[in-house]
Amino acid sequence: MTAGVGAAYALGVGGGVLAGALDAGAAEPLRVMKGLVFDMLPSRLSYAERFKLAREVGFEVVQAPTTPDMHEAEEIKKAAEAANIRIDSVMNMDHWKYPLSSGDAAVVAKCVEGMKTSLRNAKLWGSDAVLLVPAVVNAETSYRDAWARSQREIRKLIPMAAELKVVIAIEEVWNKFLLSPLEMQKYIAEFESPWVKAWFDVGNVVLYGYPQDWIRTLGKSIYKVHLKDFKRKEGGYAWVNLGDGDVDWGAVRKAFAEIGYSGSVIAELDGGDEAYLRDVSKRIDRLLIGLT
Repeated sequence: MTAGVGAAYALGVGGGVLAGALDAGAAEPLRVMKGLVFDMLPSRLSYAERFKLAREVGFEVVQAPTTPDMHEAEEIKKAAEAANIRIDSVMNMDHWKYPLSSGDAAVVAKCVEGMKTSLRNAKLWGSDAVLLVPAVVNAETSYRDAWARSQREIRKLIPMAAELKVVIAIEEVWNKFLLSPLEMQKYIAEFESPWVKAWFDVGNVVLYGYPQDWIRTLGKSIYKVHLKDFKRKEGGYAWVNLGDGDVDWGAVRKAFAEIGYSGSVIAELDGGDEAYLRDVSKRIDRLLIGLT
């Protein structure tokens, strides 16, 4: 899910929120790698221009989407290397449309193939993780079946992940599954594998929990992080720019410091131009990392 924030930046929204969020949390800056999802970069630009822009506005890493075309994947690799920016991880395809939890073997096969392509992309790009939405609970798939079916299929992928040295990172994304940090911790622990970890999204859990609680509960199982912000509104909600929502960034920063997190923090917001992307980069510095 992405936040509708590009227009908010154009209107100058959020400046006052940033200043008030800086004093709380960890005393020392977090030692993390700052990144963004590739889709935030302007699509009108070439791969080389997009990676160059990401680097220029302050990002160190990028999360790229699954790319089945190997020639295109090579082009992406060369463009990232030329810009001196790392492709940190892969956003797996097909896990929503074709979930591992489906009772249809053909549907599951599509998801498995998408994961295998993602793992190969990660190896090519020098990435160390693939994000996976493990299951979707719906009218046709019970919670119990989603748990058992998805674990069965992920276990089959672990040998490939181990061979390629790429972590399968499990994310909760409003899929009616893994709705508490205790459940997510248990689900991951049951694999008993260093190649299955958690991909934690700060914004996704605000509707029914507190990010800082999830961070402390998941602890060292958190391998990668997405950054979003979530705003409750009368009669609904909205995805907003970092610092403009209900996330207590001081508490989040403190929790990450307590567990010793030092991996990637990757913005997953709407895309925008250079000025907007530079602003997002600065918001991460101030709200999460703790730089002034």
